[in-house]
Amino acid sequence: MACNRAADFACQANGENTPGRMSGTGRSCRLRSESESEVVPTAKSLARLCSRDEAERAAALEELSQGVLMCLGLDKPGTARLSKPTLLHLLRLSRSCPLQEVRGRATELLRTAQEQGVEVPRALATGPSAFIPAKQMLKEELDQDVLMESFLSLGRLDHITMVMALHPAYLSCFLRAQHAMLELDGPLPFHWRHYIAVMAAARHHCSYLVQQHSTGFLEAGGQESWLGSLEHAPTKLRSLQTLNKLLAHRPWLITQQHIQELVCPGAESRWSLAELIHAVVLMAHAHSLCSFVWGCGLNPEHDHVGGHTFQPPSPGHLPRSPHSPAHENGRQELVEGAMEVEVLMKRMVELQQQQEEECTQEEMVTRFERERSESIPTAVVRGAPPDLVLCLVDEPEFRYEDFAPRGEQAPPTMRAQDYSWEDHGFSLVNRLLPDMGQLLDEKFQVVSNLTYNRMAMHEGVDTHTLRKALWNYIHCLYGIRYDDYDYGSVNVLLERSMKLFVKTMACHPEQTTARIYHAFWRHFRHSEKVHANLIVMEARLQAALLYTLRAITHYMR
Repeated sequence: MACNRAADFACQANGENTPGRMSGTGRSCRLRSESESEVVPTAKSLARLCSRDEAERAAALEELSQGVLMCLGLDKPGTARLSKPTLLHLLRLSRSCPLQEVRGRATELLRTAQEQGVEVPRALATGPSAFIPAKQMLKEELDQDVLMESFLSLGRLDHITMVMALHPAYLSCFLRAQHAMLELDGPLPFHWRHYIAVMAAARHHCSYLVQQHSTGFLEAGGQESWLGSLEHAPTKLRSLQTLNKLLAHRPWLITQQHIQELVCPGAESRWSLAELIHAVVLMAHAHSLCSFVWGCGLNPEHDHVGGHTFQPPSPGHLPRSPHSPAHENGRQELVEGAMEVEVLMKRMVELQQQQEEECTQEEMVTRFERERSESIPTAVVRGAPPDLVLCLVDEPEFRYEDFAPRGEQAPPTMRAQDYSWEDHGFSLVNRLLPDMGQLLDEKFQVVSNLTYNRMAMHEGVDTHTLRKALWNYIHCLYGIRYDDYDYGSVNVLLERSMKLFVKTMACHPEQTTARIYHAFWRHFRHSEKVHANLIVMEARLQAALLYTLRAITHYMR
């Protein structure tokens, strides 16, 4: 999100909202003296905290401090006032800002506010992920330069960035692509881009992304009523609902008819092809990012709903994340996990030695169908999504269904040789949305080739066969077949707990649980599991794009 996301500082009582333009008996900052109101920090001064100029950052930090202290009225006991947005902004800076001086000052200001009788918020989680202990994140030694650059560019260091920073090469190209989608010149208005991302994230009940893009939508000038119901959005945006749900759950059903209904000259609120490509990229990006958010168990941001509380902690009570599993047989799991690594290493070597063995095309197809139709149940009982998400979902009962249900007629397979990203999709995106094809391709290439030549406790390991099996298995789940790939490798390299995680994350991400996350690759580093999540996210993104781009290609003929 852009750094101008900083809250508007308004004086208020004990953290409860008191808008600056309150009427009636409400007290607001406007009732304070002119000299006091002039020094209250503004969004502009807060944005300066993101300046690359150290002197300007220092001046902005001092202005922030003075403004907060003025609102606290240290010279007038009993008059302390700070707005809820201000308090949450300070909480976020105190917990996630990579600049030590800013983090320390924000912590001091919150402590001072509490001493003056203001109810201050506290974070409900200690790290960015409910699946990865905060201490483990520290052990991974995140690249501080990457974190600093992200903060200075985006104005905040969110949990997505912090977890992706485990793989800085990927994070850099991810941020470039996302910045182009949301911030650079393009056919769609800026607030529409965020609203389309909100619509997409809601399909997977991802309140994290819904809140993040809702903020971006409002900052870009969007009307708040649109966030209350799809019915308040323009007809043109609402016309994306069918394509949105198909892209999210069953992209293989997308046909040129769906495209024609949106772009043909007689269509109501007609979309241009450039606008539609932009919208499709945004939706597919948000859908796949939902998989990453759920798959890594990301906690809500500290200033989001669910990320903080104004209630003091209960005496003697240590909060435990509902996502955290109880490990009763830790030693046994370590032994079994180590054995799993050795078995996987042996299988990888055997597969590499068998590459020269020929297999008939008929047998290759049979193995693909076997993988595609394998029953991997993923249903998990979850509570209803929050209202801020549900009000933005059309046909919430429309979900993913197995591509080839047993005993039913399956849609035809998409052969990668007939329509691929490299030969068809890349050029189409680049033609209609300049440079976007290149940015997406960079992400696909980086995540496919990303390796540290290690696996669990082993160094100097060639993981190519494992990465390829993972990518091709996800495309298999989406009905995409590579004629030159032996799908027997998938069954050899991906054991059932891994398949369960991958299928859940790629097809039903909102059903991902800590138990599923911790059950696969039990002896691997968390960074290696995050790497697997990145592969799932990008493979899913490419699969969804291929079906839609093929439909657009057919329409254009």
